[in-house]
Amino acid sequence: MRTILCFALVILFVNCKTDPKKQTVADEQATSLMAGSDTLIYAGEKHFKSIRQITFGGDNAEAYWSFDDKQMIFQSNNKQWGLECDQMFLMDIEDNFKSKQPPMVSTGMGRTTCAYFLPDNTHFVYGSTHLADPACPEVPLRKNGKYVWPVYDSFDIFVADLEGNITAQLTNEPGYDAEATVSPKGDKIVFTSTRSGDLELYTMNLDGSDVKQITDELGYDGGAFFSPDGSKLIFRASRPKTPEAIKAYKDLLAQGLVEPTDMELFICNADGSDLKQLTFLGNANWSPFFHPSGEKILFSSNYEAEKGFPFNLYLIDIDGKNLE
Repeated sequence: MRTILCFALVILFVNCKTDPKKQTVADEQATSLMAGSDTLIYAGEKHFKSIRQITFGGDNAEAYWSFDDKQMIFQSNNKQWGLECDQMFLMDIEDNFKSKQPPMVSTGMGRTTCAYFLPDNTHFVYGSTHLADPACPEVPLRKNGKYVWPVYDSFDIFVADLEGNITAQLTNEPGYDAEATVSPKGDKIVFTSTRSGDLELYTMNLDGSDVKQITDELGYDGGAFFSPDGSKLIFRASRPKTPEAIKAYKDLLAQGLVEPTDMELFICNADGSDLKQLTFLGNANWSPFFHPSGEKILFSSNYEAEKGFPFNLYLIDIDGKNLE
């Protein structure tokens, strides 16, 4: 989907503050091209260093590592690469693409989203609309001034090799099937689907078998990731409660749309049990991912913003404590 937020940096950042000290234009231009430039990091930051920009131009999103940490796969709509909507691209981690185009590993048809490597590092899963129409689907306009995401019912989940050849189709249900990610254990895929009539989480085996519904509460559930040991899931969700909010959500969903501006983070066991709301921050809390320890969650939020932006990165314990 969408989305979002995955970003054209090796460490995934958006809209972070620059170094407060003054710079000349020449200094800024030189700094922006330096490998290891840390100008996007807050003063006093203790978790990250050596941020390196690797894409230039277009919207570049949903960048994820291979299991051996040697490659990344991401989606882009960079018009300089002749694109009208998102397609999938592969990069080695030492590359940048300021003056060259990375290899495309999707079909070049339809719109794609959310690619994720499989454990063999030679195949990946991703969502695509190309079976319904080789053309890019229509991009929705804002509805009554609201920012909305499309959840195209033509999305299905496929497996492809690193040459772009589709080797399997994992979903074939009516409605939206996308946002697939793979357990670090290499045995399960979690994804979002409207097959129940609402946007819920499901898991399946790597071959598409043994599909199980994980969530069942009204609202969008998506962007899910497994914990390092594969035992838990972290995801973003909307939970409309008032009659007005419920009606607005259902009306948009009937049009294949979601308004992603009011979302919190939820955590549960991989089978859906022990579901808990992790954040109560307000605004949009997106893109959660487990820290390698399995004890913390890294996520993006605009909860401190007055006008919807900027988004910044935050860290929180899996029990909802110690937000930083």
